[in-house]
Amino acid sequence: MLRRVDLLLLGIAVGLTLFGLAMIASVSVFDSYQLTSRLAERGLRSEPTNAFYLIRSAVNAAIALGAMGLVMLVPYRLWERLARPLFLLTFILLIAVFLPGIGNNYGTAYSWLVIGGFSIQPTEFLKLTLIFYLAVWLQKKEQLIGTFKEGFLPFVTLLLLSTMLVALQPDLGSFLVLGSIAAAMFFIAGGNLLHLLAGGALAAVMGLPLILSKDYVRDRFQAFLNPTDVAIADTIGFQVKQALIAVGRGGVFGVGYGKSIQKFGYLPEAKADMIFAAMGEELGFLRLIIVLTLYATLVYRGYKIASEAPDRFGFLVAMGISTWIAVQTILNVSVNIALFPLTGLTLPFISYGGSSLLALLIGVGILLNISAQSHSAAAELRRGRSGGFWFPLTGR
Repeated sequence: MLRRVDLLLLGIAVGLTLFGLAMIASVSVFDSYQLTSRLAERGLRSEPTNAFYLIRSAVNAAIALGAMGLVMLVPYRLWERLARPLFLLTFILLIAVFLPGIGNNYGTAYSWLVIGGFSIQPTEFLKLTLIFYLAVWLQKKEQLIGTFKEGFLPFVTLLLLSTMLVALQPDLGSFLVLGSIAAAMFFIAGGNLLHLLAGGALAAVMGLPLILSKDYVRDRFQAFLNPTDVAIADTIGFQVKQALIAVGRGGVFGVGYGKSIQKFGYLPEAKADMIFAAMGEELGFLRLIIVLTLYATLVYRGYKIASEAPDRFGFLVAMGISTWIAVQTILNVSVNIALFPLTGLTLPFISYGGSSLLALLIGVGILLNISAQSHSAAAELRRGRSGGFWFPLTGR
């Protein structure tokens, strides 16, 4: 089985993860020192260190890569049987983030659970379990997906139940990623385009007011819509302004690895949401193009795995995971270069964030298992696609 694994996809995923560790080692030194200095003053550490976030990221990466390796060996059809309980579990965890004592906020969003000294972000795992659940549901409704009553209405109900809790946190970035994943899977499975557009409008009408009810979210949109306003740029638009300074300072070739100035307290979240801007400063435009090419290749291989999947469930899961990586990457990069309002999304595989990395690498492990079990000649007969379906990589 393993000899049929997509080695290119595996290599890119591992390579981006290790590259992420290298970037975190560089851009997190100031934040690490500041945090550990405060802990040392309170007697919680013996001395400050520059490597706090790097050490935690290395542990996260080891766990996530190990999980990917294990999941790669698990037949992907197991997730079909576990789809409902896993989706229900993440739904319960999403509710739990609002409970005193175990729910915790970071910055401005209530998105984390603290259990036994460990923090997890349930929304990251919802992206994966929603893909499982939708894949099961869509293949069961294969002949009815294009109808309004049996296809569209249940789909919208499921999507609203999933995303409203995310909107309440509020987490605009994950709300958009989840909506994009669901929309792509629904359309590819044979959903009506007009129904899909209506569903998107309904989700926006119901979800965005919840998200925009927070002052800081409205400030982010205001900063995005008024980028040339000096007063805004120096206050609520400060993070985006500093990101653009970092990218501009890097130019074509970058200032050199480890030589960033913006990471020294100027660029907020340089190790997490804004790591792409920090990379731009140190590595420059040409090296960023290489990184983006790796992402594009990974996503392409994911869609190719989908087109050759042995059955419809594998096809839909591979489509969902590939769309997840693609949309999240595009949104993060767009935020870093001021093409979209701040969302709080991580850059897949590279940004600091244990829950995000674990969920993403588990997703990659599932893609690799699907690729190992794929037989191109049998895919057309076993997928059982509904009429009117078209997938560009198959040439149909």
